[in-house]
Amino acid sequence: MQDELSQAQPAATAKWPQEGLTRVPYWAFQDAGIYSREQQAIFHGAAWNYLCLEIDLPNIGDFRTTKIGDTPVIVVRDSDGEIYAFENRCAHRGALIALEDRGNAQKFSCVYHAWTYDRQGNLTGVAFKDGIKGCGGMPDSFCMEDHGPRKLRVATICGLVFGSLSEDVPPIDEYLGDEILGRIERVLAGRTPVILGRFTQVLPNNWKLYMENVKDSYHASILHLFFTTFELNRLSQRGAIIVDESGGHHVSYSVIDREAEKKETEYARQGIRSENSSYRLADPSLLEGFDEFGDDITLQILTVFPGFVLQQIRNAIAVRQVLPHGTGETELNWTYLGFADDTPEQRMTRLKQANLMGPAGYISMEDGCVGGFVQRGIAGASDQRAVLEMGGDSTASQESRVTESSVRGFWKAYRAMMEL
Repeated sequence: MQDELSQAQPAATAKWPQEGLTRVPYWAFQDAGIYSREQQAIFHGAAWNYLCLEIDLPNIGDFRTTKIGDTPVIVVRDSDGEIYAFENRCAHRGALIALEDRGNAQKFSCVYHAWTYDRQGNLTGVAFKDGIKGCGGMPDSFCMEDHGPRKLRVATICGLVFGSLSEDVPPIDEYLGDEILGRIERVLAGRTPVILGRFTQVLPNNWKLYMENVKDSYHASILHLFFTTFELNRLSQRGAIIVDESGGHHVSYSVIDREAEKKETEYARQGIRSENSSYRLADPSLLEGFDEFGDDITLQILTVFPGFVLQQIRNAIAVRQVLPHGTGETELNWTYLGFADDTPEQRMTRLKQANLMGPAGYISMEDGCVGGFVQRGIAGASDQRAVLEMGGDSTASQESRVTESSVRGFWKAYRAMMEL
């Protein structure tokens, strides 16, 4: 698809603009060499990648298949109750070991030649290993312990399962830092989640464009007509941007200040299209929520580098997994959450507000296409660059959300891992 449009500098000679984090070269979204380098430096590098939820694996033998970057992975709960993860790749000829998205297994057997693995990824059987009637088979020197798919380090935090192929990645709590960890705990700690639904969508753009979009609080109440029309999120509301020291993780949150909203004039002065919107809700109860956290925060978007998102919009709680599919395509997986102690009324509120997000969500629908507008717009412009000067040139946390600080933070972490 978009790979055919790649006209960028070769990865080996790519140089970042001298302006630093306030300029992002368009070849970063186009070049196949850069994409290949990302797989090793980032997805196989010292990063924790979101894999699934603990509740996806409630029973011994339950498994899910997923990916880290391009690499297929099996995540499974073994008889010791622990969660393990390893490449979904047979050590024999490289075929997928598990073909289903999920299931329950005593063991895993490759359909191609029946090499068999236990639930920790150890090779336990090779069909006809000793040959037949004294002929054929594997040599005496063959040792099954020496053959198997790569195993991942696994960490769980607040019911989220992360994995890494790197021995150098720090412990998950250190990787996240206190502020980001605290914001995850605010939404998920001490609670038993219930999966309300899932969606998968394919975006026509590079994965980094979607991660920029999620971190970009500046666009949210401009692009998303629903946000400002129904006053769910305006830049004039109280809130802040939190960026961790690495730059890679962030939180954007807002608190509705109703007194300030009564005096709102800034959006009218800016000519934002929602100010003239005639849209109304046939069922206003969609926006009626309940006080879930006791802090008046009605919107919190949190990211963990490289590709995880935790959202709270009113009472719509969801996690998102961002997976690259080449230079010009991205898989976005949504999982909507409720909690075991929800009342029937609270569950209905969550189900109604789930309509805000997802591929056709009242809010997020535009995000599904705007990245494609950029990917198409930069075709033939690999020598040009984006401008990221809103809010200055730093990656520091800010009280104002009229900033691109967290977007610059993403590129700070990206450049460090890519050595660009």
